[in-house]
Amino acid sequence: MDKRAQILLKTLVEHYISDGQPIGSRTLLQHSGLDLSSATIRNVMSDLEQLGFIASPHTSAGRIPTQKGYRMFVDSLLTVQPLEAQALQQIKSGLSSPNPSELIASAADMLSQLTQFAGLVMIPKRKRIAFKHLEFLPLSEKRVLVIIVTSDGNVQNRIIMADKPYSASELTQASNYFNSHFSGHTFDEVQLKLHQELKQMQSDMNRLMTAALDASNKGVENDGVVIAGERNLLQIDELSTNVSSLRKLFEIFERRTSLMQLLDNSQRAEGIQIFIGGESGYLALDECSMITAPYEADGQVVGTLGVIGPTRMAYERVIPIVDITAKLLSNALNTNN
Repeated sequence: MDKRAQILLKTLVEHYISDGQPIGSRTLLQHSGLDLSSATIRNVMSDLEQLGFIASPHTSAGRIPTQKGYRMFVDSLLTVQPLEAQALQQIKSGLSSPNPSELIASAADMLSQLTQFAGLVMIPKRKRIAFKHLEFLPLSEKRVLVIIVTSDGNVQNRIIMADKPYSASELTQASNYFNSHFSGHTFDEVQLKLHQELKQMQSDMNRLMTAALDASNKGVENDGVVIAGERNLLQIDELSTNVSSLRKLFEIFERRTSLMQLLDNSQRAEGIQIFIGGESGYLALDECSMITAPYEADGQVVGTLGVIGPTRMAYERVIPIVDITAKLLSNALNTNN
């Protein structure tokens, strides 16, 4: 693609992102800065269409970018804008908690608020999180409250249904046993150690410990990813008008398995990753783009964060929001460790 065609494609994509309307040759003539005739611009547009970078909707003589056109724009033509001072300060203020779990939730909220898309943050893998303290408290009959404190400062309260009533002293004994044997161990270590030691314990204690571990798993893993602002996508015309696509998109948010796989793959790459439309490999994201970046703790990549929005998004603004949020989340996590 020659320089003239690059400038026209860049102009077309930028204007389409701005107003969402198909772009005609007259608009390109006015805004491209090129000294060309309308006929020349139409010829270049025709060439770009044949190459698959732009397409002509049936309802208009103007053109819109294709997935291939967006990819060329993002890879070669995009000029990333510096993040506004106000947005930078908003992210810094939002990532001020000493609690890692709150930091992760705040990062998802910041991404959603600043982009008006869906923000998501992958939770560090469970094996890196250790038990610090666990306490059993009687509620009524066979209901027992389990208070779980992990090494990252996260506190979860879970109610379990025991198979028999337990006295307060029995629950205290169980708490003491658990803390003396498993405090400081990761979840994976606890599962292995608990499996080995349960054979030597009385059956009542066995069942109580197993129920507590199951409750801990559900409480701390939280499906592996925090999502904020997915309902923002309902306000975007090109997404909200296709009910079938929207349903598939929200099924992905609900199941989360596909998102986890995408984020996990992004974690292995360096820096910003951009998936446009079908590049994600998931049909539900065909009309969306996903921008991700890894974040660190203790010098190691522990997760990925990002946003999901329409392919018609202001990439030059969203990319630095994702990039800087990842860096500031890493700084906050390292400061707290």
